[in-house]
Amino acid sequence: MPQFWNVVTGDMAMVGPRPERPNSWSSSAQQIPYYRQRLAVKPGITGWAQINHKYGDTDLDAMIKLEYDLYYIKHLAPALDFYIIFHTIKVILLSRGAQ
Repeated sequence: MPQFWNVVTGDMAMVGPRPERPNSWSSSAQQIPYYRQRLAVKPGITGWAQINHKYGDTDLDAMIKLEYDLYYIKHLAPALDFYIIFHTIKVILLSRGAQ
């Protein structure tokens, strides 16, 4: 629920790259090229990376998620946002994460 309040106040969007934990942000930004490009849009509650890639905590997972986030930023459109929201709701209702 706090994230929905952040959407109402304009600090976050419904769809966008998920915000990273502060302790992993600086190391990832130094090690992964173009990592700071994620800041081009507001962070979101759900995103393209969340519906297409499993949760992971490795550098490889961070690079894969970055690829999805950059794709989202490049192809930003209301239709893509609706697609992401639809699949997020489907995942929540079926209790399955990205495979």
